[in-house]
Amino acid sequence: MTPRLIDPFQRAITYLRVSVTDRCDFRCTYCMAENMTFLPKKELLTLEELDRMCSSFIGLGVEKLRITGGEPLVRRDIMTFFRSMTRHLDTGTLKELTLTTNGSQLARFADELWDAGVRRVNISLDTLDDDRFAQITRWGRLPQVMKGIEAAQKAGMRIKINTVALKGFNEDELFTLVDWCARENMDLTFIEVMPMGDMGEVDRLDQYWPLSDLRARLAERFTLTDLPERTGGPARYVRLEETDQKIGFITPLTHNFCESCNRVRLTCTGDLFMCLGQEDMADLRTPLRNFPDTDAPLISAIEKAIGRKPEGHDFDYSRQRADGQVTRHMSHTGG
Repeated sequence: MTPRLIDPFQRAITYLRVSVTDRCDFRCTYCMAENMTFLPKKELLTLEELDRMCSSFIGLGVEKLRITGGEPLVRRDIMTFFRSMTRHLDTGTLKELTLTTNGSQLARFADELWDAGVRRVNISLDTLDDDRFAQITRWGRLPQVMKGIEAAQKAGMRIKINTVALKGFNEDELFTLVDWCARENMDLTFIEVMPMGDMGEVDRLDQYWPLSDLRARLAERFTLTDLPERTGGPARYVRLEETDQKIGFITPLTHNFCESCNRVRLTCTGDLFMCLGQEDMADLRTPLRNFPDTDAPLISAIEKAIGRKPEGHDFDYSRQRADGQVTRHMSHTGG
């Protein structure tokens, strides 16, 4: 299918990230405050509305759908939605259905996700130490996540571990994480902490560990070869020659990755953010609900929104403050 969603900078938008809930069973310190006020249920898109919304995007040429949260698997009856998306995989209009999860519910849902067509999953995991895990997630327990990883692997899914690089927290686990992923045959991507939302007692600058430093530490032990592959996403990849591992770096602060951006983000309330690092958004819930018998107004709203997609964001810590900070929490926009 020829993409119909072309932004002002001639980038084809073929990737939609969908937050299906703002709720989570963890309270990771870089993602949300400990005492969060969650959205009332009536503001959230129903599972049927999420189906209609995603199907409209797929009809406009979106080929990859990533389900996020909050924690997507804590939403009640969420497998109904995954199963409904399977029909687009069957027709070939949707090339990939995947999700990003904290792994806490994977032991319950791994087999059902596989049956629905999910072949890859990203799991957020910042430490392999039980006490540190409880500290960073506030409410999480590491053994539960490890059981989820085991279940996903047993089901047949390819796993990528997403690790947020946190200064003074997991710096000393760099090689522990790399070695673990090598043994378990999992991909690994490091992410710089982003200035998203008011964390209260947490200072972004105290957490910020630039990946340029992390990469330099890897190079002390491994031979790093830059890989040319580009997915339209933010990651840049290297191969560790000694282990033949692929390591990704998502560096919104030390390297602006916007030139090839092919994605937009839909929140659980039907707001479309054309850029993770900008406040501009489009309300898609109104045309969805006001016109239940036709998708034409919704499609028109989507096309107009893509016409406002900016060239890039402005995250910047170089002046010792979180310039480019946006006020919403990461859990609202979708991880």
